[in-house]
Amino acid sequence: MNRTINFMGARNFAFAVTVFLTLLALGSWAVKGLNFGLDFTGGTQIELSYEQPAVLEQVREKLQAAGFTDAVVQSFGATTDVVVRMQGDDPDLGNKVASALRATGDQLEVKKVEFVGPQVGEELRDQGGIGMLLALGGVLLYLAFRFQWKFAVGAIVSLIHDVVVTLGILSFFQVTFDLTTLAAILAIIGYSLNDTIVVFDRVRENFRVLRKSTLIENINISTTQTLLRTLATSISTLLAIGALLIFAGDNLFSFSIALFIGVFAGTYSSVYIANVVLIWLNLTVDDLIPPVVAEEVDERP
Repeated sequence: MNRTINFMGARNFAFAVTVFLTLLALGSWAVKGLNFGLDFTGGTQIELSYEQPAVLEQVREKLQAAGFTDAVVQSFGATTDVVVRMQGDDPDLGNKVASALRATGDQLEVKKVEFVGPQVGEELRDQGGIGMLLALGGVLLYLAFRFQWKFAVGAIVSLIHDVVVTLGILSFFQVTFDLTTLAAILAIIGYSLNDTIVVFDRVRENFRVLRKSTLIENINISTTQTLLRTLATSISTLLAIGALLIFAGDNLFSFSIALFIGVFAGTYSSVYIANVVLIWLNLTVDDLIPPVVAEEVDERP
């Protein structure tokens, strides 16, 4: 028999770490808040046309050196066309940006300057929040039906932890939160939920096999049995995200770093949060046995 790792032996220490990280994340939210990008705040969009193909990284560095630290530089259409987006509605902002770039030797002209409103308005944010709550409620109902309500509570607590910690770290380091980052948060929820359900399914199966084992022993055995699968999934995912961090550039940095943090948080929470909640709720084999429906006996002769 393979050696079983005593994961739950460190659950008290893990709980202390979880509380610390969660409080730190909430504190960062309260003090710093999220660094919302132009998708949420709106700003000015400046279209530039270069005489020669533009190198976006160099354009970005020149703008930052000139004091435009929040500038988002992207290409569109031809390689000589560049769009610069930044916060503010100064009508002369396009000329200031063009002058800063020309001062470094760039040959360009301003094609268009326009103010763009936020793509995600207050109403859409509210609807998105309601949609997120409904999605979590749907997950709760599905797990309660598919497994048992104690499993559902463990999964939801795990998901909330992953989102709170990820957003807290993004807030602490003031990483730009835009639509791509929001997409990463949604992906983290799916990743974490999948990882948690794999462990829960093995716990449920082992209740039928390990009849004399305690809940903690069951969780340790189940987590050990799924460990290779968890590591393979996490490592392969992190390698792909690492490639994005290195090669995708600044445009996908916030997306990549949010996913990177979320994968770590999701892997951790599926072991030391979701499982610990099962222990707190005192999951037993009786919880998984469907109630017996008494059959009516025909007493007529």
